[in-house]
Parts: sequence; structure tokens; C-alpha cells
Amino acid sequence: MQAASRSLGGMGLGLAVSRAPLGAARRLLAALRPRDVSRYSSGAAPSGSGSEGPEKVHRVPAEHRPSQFDKKLLLWTGRFKSMEEIPLRVPPEMIDAARNKARVKVCYIMIGLTIIACFAMIASGKRAAKRHESLTSWNLAKKAKWREEAALAAQAKAK
Repeated sequence: MQAASRSLGGMGLGLAVSRAPLGAARRLLAALRPRDVSRYSSGAAPSGSGSEGPEKVHRVPAEHRPSQFDKKLLLWTGRFKSMEEIPLRVPPEMIDAARNKARVKVCYIMIGLTIIACFAMIASGKRAAKRHESLTSWNLAKKAKWREEAALAAQAKAK
């Protein structure tokens, strides 16, 4: 009975988790999978079957067909050296890892561009200060222009 159900983390929740649905799902997936299609990226038997030659070949379940974008990510993140090296099917974990690595690289690029933009704004502000320009003077000039336009409009309306 204890093997079939367990308390959730010993937290005293009083809930039991059955492992039966997981086993049933695995059996269902195994029944739906075609027998003649290999699940492995190399097309051979899984490792440990004794059919390996002198060179060690990594055989991992490969059930995801990468899109062109996924292939570019795999190249950009350094997983493969050329498009020809990418197999027709790769593990979903490999795609996820490449996406995470690309996400981190893009974040680093954005951080660098933000720092460069900050220094550009500092330099621009220093140049504007040398010309005695400021946001306050721009605001005062803009409001003076609006007052002048309003006065001209009032004079034209009065005529």
C-alpha cells in the first residue's frame, strides 16, 4: 500500500499521490509509438546494447524535429559547427538548452547596449551644458512661443 501511494512531502496535507496514472500513460505512449521508427538520433540501438564500435557515439532520445530558427539557435550557441551536422531529430532538452543560452546571450547584448546608451546620453548632456542648453530653458522657450501664438490668435479673433 505504501508503494502505491505516498504522503505529499510529509507536510501533513493528508493527500495521497498514486503512481498508477503515470504507468498507464507510459504504456499508452509505448503502444502509440511506431515500432519501425528509431527514437535515437543516430538511428542505431541505444547505448549499452553492445553494438558500439571503437568510437563512442552518443545515443539520446531524439523526438523533436528542429525548425530553421532552432537550427540557427543551435549553431549560434555553439552546439553544432555547421547546418549539416544537425540531425533530423534532436532531443527537446537540447533545444531548450540552446534557447536558454541564446536568451542569456541576448540579455548580455542588451545590457551592453544599455551601458553604451548611458554613456552616449552623458556625453550628449555635457555637450548641451557647454552650449548652456537645459530642459528648463527649452520648456520656457516653448511656453513663451505658445503664449505668443495665443496672443496672435486672440488679436486675429478680435479683428
